[in-house]
Amino acid sequence: MKKIVFTMATLSLVACTQVPSQIDGRQAFFAFDSAEISKDARKELKKQALYLKKNPDTQIIIEGHCDERGSSEYNLALGALRAGNAEHAIIQEGVESERIKTISYGKENPIYPGTGEEVWAKNRNATTVVKK
Repeated sequence: MKKIVFTMATLSLVACTQVPSQIDGRQAFFAFDSAEISKDARKELKKQALYLKKNPDTQIIIEGHCDERGSSEYNLALGALRAGNAEHAIIQEGVESERIKTISYGKENPIYPGTGEEVWAKNRNATTVVKK
């Protein structure tokens, strides 16, 4: 008889990867001036990948967003990196690349209006939109 051992790491991984009921509008957030996928962003993107694997006909667009600081050109490039890195993280989880498109809005299309660090932090994201 095989003995199965569950570690706390295994149990926490199972707990953090529950399949969401939908992914339209879900966001992975980024640090200032960064496109690096944080630990929290990776958890979110793993959940989205699980959803996509359970819903094989779903296609998405990942929108890269930035806060209002910096030039338009710089933020368009940073938004593209954020969207691309989010896409790559989902593909690494086994989702087909053909189901994912990316777009960068830079700072031109903020989701959250206003100014200041609290708003800026919310606008530094990759937002998943389900294609209709």
